[in-house]
Amino acid sequence: MTRIRGLLAALNSDGRYKFKAPEFAIDHLVVGGGVVGLAISEALVKRFPGKTTFLVERNPRVGEEISSRNSEVIHAGLYYPPDSLKTKACLVGRQLLYELCDRHGIAFKKTGKLVVATKEQRPYIEGLHAKAQKLQWPTFASLQRPPNSVLPTRLLDSSELHEMQPGLSKELAAALWSPETGIVDSHGLMETLENEILDSDGGEVVASTRVVRVDPHTPSPTSPGHGWVVQMVTGDSAEGDSVLARTVINSSGLSGPFLLNSILPRTERIPMYYARGSYASYHGAGVSNISHLIYPCPETGPNAHAFQSLGTHLTLDLQGKVRFGPDIEWLSPASKTSNEENEECVEGEETIDFWKEHLVPNESRIAEMHAAVSRYLPGVTVDGMQPDYVGVRPKLVPPAGGFQDFVIRTDYPSNIKGNSPMISLLGIESPGLTSSLALGKMVAGIVEQHRGDSDNLA
Repeated sequence: MTRIRGLLAALNSDGRYKFKAPEFAIDHLVVGGGVVGLAISEALVKRFPGKTTFLVERNPRVGEEISSRNSEVIHAGLYYPPDSLKTKACLVGRQLLYELCDRHGIAFKKTGKLVVATKEQRPYIEGLHAKAQKLQWPTFASLQRPPNSVLPTRLLDSSELHEMQPGLSKELAAALWSPETGIVDSHGLMETLENEILDSDGGEVVASTRVVRVDPHTPSPTSPGHGWVVQMVTGDSAEGDSVLARTVINSSGLSGPFLLNSILPRTERIPMYYARGSYASYHGAGVSNISHLIYPCPETGPNAHAFQSLGTHLTLDLQGKVRFGPDIEWLSPASKTSNEENEECVEGEETIDFWKEHLVPNESRIAEMHAAVSRYLPGVTVDGMQPDYVGVRPKLVPPAGGFQDFVIRTDYPSNIKGNSPMISLLGIESPGLTSSLALGKMVAGIVEQHRGDSDNLA
């Protein structure tokens, strides 16, 4: 098996951008305008209406990277360890997301989901069901526990399953029904969050602007207090502008480690791994009665992906159209040496966006996707599947790395922990969309903690 290499890089590693004194100061700078960055910014402007919150996004519009290339699924919170941040943020985020959609008229549908299993796979879904029954509601300030089960699920036998979805394979012996799973208009969600930021007194969204350098701020008589000097370049400009941010939130997705690495010692830098996921639209036989999302059991074993991928599943859009995906295909940045097979990581800032070359969908994945789908939907034809779009997931571990939780880490501009943190969100893949509002609430709580208050996720 070809070694999958990570990318170990840092912003401004070539020293192109020299230090530039800040021209003005703001309270909060959020880097990255995906759904998580938007949710964090929205939470900050709501919690701190008298403070300035700037969201900077390197693309012309928000949500153009991970957030616009996913399944648009509102996950229930089934798959991950009970005490993990992924589970806690997914449970709370799911409730917050349904409430926000109701409040603002964002299109969504609670479709429910079937995790289907053969006789041999039945222990897996039984384990999910048992875990779901024991889950405790995470403690968030001002957010109450759901009136019913934290995560309602029901085991279906073969007859119940095939009555619910007649077109499924007769080899399937059971399923886990998750009624809280749904789908959402992710673009409508992001537009709503962006408008909430722009309509606030202290919020701004600055597009086509990329961060190129970050330095800890040293207090001086003319510029007291700690913080971060952040240099940014807008559009095609050759010169950057600098701002003093009292708090920096790094929610830059696929670029997250590179911003953080620029302030870390070389020996402590964090590599990023990349998993490409292809989606296929479907028009053909075998799905006429499908009304729920259908997920296979994830593959397990030494060469499988398990926690890294939930399998090539069937999702629906809000118009009822069927699509399949994502599959998983690991990407490696190009090596600069002849020792390619033994290299664990590639360095170099110029390689940061190599993944963009892999966003074009193609026919090469269709046969394998069809084979995976046919195991649970035998009536689906390969001719009905067409390449649709591709997304890339940010991974903190390579294929055999096992479960990796969301990471939220806090760094400071000096060795003294003060009130000027850099909060980095790393490896925010699935269920990142579902978890976004919960993560926003949590980050706002961390910011408030550094002002002497607290709002813990427990």
